Amino acid sequence: MHVDPDQSPSFGKFPQQVGIDAYGNGGFRFADMSHKGSLLCLPTGMIAWPVHSAAALTLDALQPVLDQADDINVLLIGLGTDIVAIDPTIRAALRERGIIVEATQTGGAIRTYNVLLAEDRAVAAALIAVEKAR
Repeated sequence: MHVDPDQSPSFGKFPQQVGIDAYGNGGFRFADMSHKGSLLCLPTGMIAWPVHSAAALTLDALQPVLDQADDINVLLIGLGTDIVAIDPTIRAALRERGIIVEATQTGGAIRTYNVLLAEDRAVAAALIAVEKAR
């Protein structure tokens, strides 16, 4: 899966929040397009996210989520293929803004995100790309 920046009018950002159709091969498929790399799914749209591992998950990396906190009740974090503890500073910053955080493997985060989005819930997702879908 790969989006060619020369062939996609909105490479790096898709202007609305949509469900994820597929994942794996280092990317995601949504809205009849493919995106290579990690992804933030926010109320204002889908954007490329430069986080490639759970170790790189920082408050700075989640700034776009914090910027839209008023429109988010739940943040699903897809940590790739592993489940690791989220930095307590990150959890506290999100909790202060009224955001519930659920961190799990990327596949589980996608499934839950799609369900909550279909229910028209105020959900966002921070998804680390994986090579193999489970």
